[in-house]
This record gives sequence, C-alpha cells and structure tokens, in this order.
Amino acid sequence: MARIFVEGWSPEYGSPLDTAELAPAEGSVDDTVEAVPWGALDGVDDGIDRVAFVDGVRRIDARLTVDDPVAGPVPGICGTFAVGAVRWDRPAVRSTVDEVRLERWAIVACGRPELFPTVDLQPPYETVTIAARDGDALVHALQTKMREAEGALATELSNDVFVLADGPLNQLGPHEVVGVVKSHRVTYLRPERNTLIATLGAGQRTPLFAIKDFGRYSWYVRLAALDGGHSWSGIVRCEASAHLPIDQVRAIADRTATLLPLVASAPHLDPRAPQNLVPVGALERVLRHRMGDAGLVYRALRAAVSERVAS
Repeated sequence: MARIFVEGWSPEYGSPLDTAELAPAEGSVDDTVEAVPWGALDGVDDGIDRVAFVDGVRRIDARLTVDDPVAGPVPGICGTFAVGAVRWDRPAVRSTVDEVRLERWAIVACGRPELFPTVDLQPPYETVTIAARDGDALVHALQTKMREAEGALATELSNDVFVLADGPLNQLGPHEVVGVVKSHRVTYLRPERNTLIATLGAGQRTPLFAIKDFGRYSWYVRLAALDGGHSWSGIVRCEASAHLPIDQVRAIADRTATLLPLVASAPHLDPRAPQNLVPVGALERVLRHRMGDAGLVYRALRAAVSERVAS
C-alpha cells in the first residue's frame, strides 16, 4: 500500500531523493563483482584509527557584466570557495579541522581576462574565461574548480589516513578515498536488486556493484533506523576507485557501514540529517567563516572595479 511521508531534510536544501529525475543511470553496471548472494551485509569494524572527512563550500560573491562594445554585454561571476578536512583520531576521541584552503575566482564568458582588476583581498581572485555565456555554465565552472580542489586534497591525505569525501569522487586512482553521496538523482541497480535498499538496517550495506563506464565501485549504506521515514530515508551511496583491488574495496565497504552510522547527524543538529555527517557539518561552518564576510568582499570588489573604470 502506498504511503506519504514528510521529507526530513529542510526544504531549502532540496531533497535527498529526487523522484522527478530518479531514472536509470547511463552506462553499464555489474552487480555481481563481489560474488556474494544479493542480500544485506553487516558492517565490520577493522579498527581503523585515523579518518579524515573532506568537503568544500562555495559562494557567489558578485555577478559581473563586461560591457564589450563589439560583443555586447558579456556575463561573469566572482566566487570564493574553501576546502578542508576534519581529522578524526578514534582512539583519542578527538577531531580537529585543518588543511583549509581558500581560492577566489573571476569567471568571465569572454577571452578578456586582462579586464579584471586587482582586488585587495587575500587570496586574490584568479581569472579564467569560458566559452559559454549562460549563468549556469559560470556557476558550474566554479563548482568544478572546487571539486578539483577537494579531489586533490582527498588524494593527498589518503597517503596518511582513510578519507571520506563528501560527494562523488573527483579523482580516481589507487587511493583509499571513499565518496559519500547523500542525495540520489539516478538509480544504478535493476528493479529487482533495488528492492534490497528498502530492507537495509542501520549499519548494513548492499553488495558492491561496478559502474564500469566511470571506473568506480559503489554500494549503498543505511546510516540510521527508519524511525518513521520512507524506505530510502537515511541512505547514502558510497563509491571507491576501480583502480583498487576488489578485496580491498570489500574491506573498505564493510568499514564504511560501521563508521558512517557513528557520525550520522540528528535532526536537531543538522537540517540534512542523517546524511550530512556531523564532522562534515562542523567543517562547513568553519569553511564559511574562513571565506570572510560576504559584504566586505563585495565592497572590496566594487571599489576595485570602480577604480579601474575611473582610471
């Protein structure tokens, strides 16, 4: 019997499950790679003691218009992003934020980067031009810059700790980095396999499946008990690079099914509970602070542009 639920996420963050777009993913998927019966698998705590959570936040500082007498008005944006990590020392029961990296970018839809002035900010804006002229493409370019910075940081940290990165993997290599995807736009499994997701208990995962065209293994994990939610409540999709041996990925998947529920957020702490992990939520707050006051950044930008025009 069909039932209706009020989604747990705060509406301004969208929905963790976009049923309007929830269509089969492109490419081929192999759901037999783990060679186990298709059923719920319990997590296994292998005693990993050092874990890092990597994430980034971005902000559009201002919209630009380049008034080109030949091409006409050309759009652009100025944006800031910060990426960083929370290191979790499990034996010491201690977490610290470090590796914070800040970048500012001016992205303009024309080939005239020399037009952008020097702004009295640290770090300064770097300028890049793109071919597309629509606003979505400009924001996507900034998002791509941030995702690349997140991927570079996650890969760097993986030499020392086990890394859980917020969102899909950006860099694929033989590194112990897991992408934790908290919202769902497509399905990767056949309908008869998909039904397993609804039966998962907290701390359980699906068997691995290979997303072959995109070079990654993936699996679903339930972070918390349903507690009145719908069948996909509290579900995240994890992914690891196909450059890793399958036995290593299996151990990583077992580990995530144990670790992730330990750091799942609660509704009174985070409007995207339980998928927005507690360390990630704390990191986001620090990163937004490090980006600086939006009003001060905007005024510095306006002053630099005005001075350039006046000269």
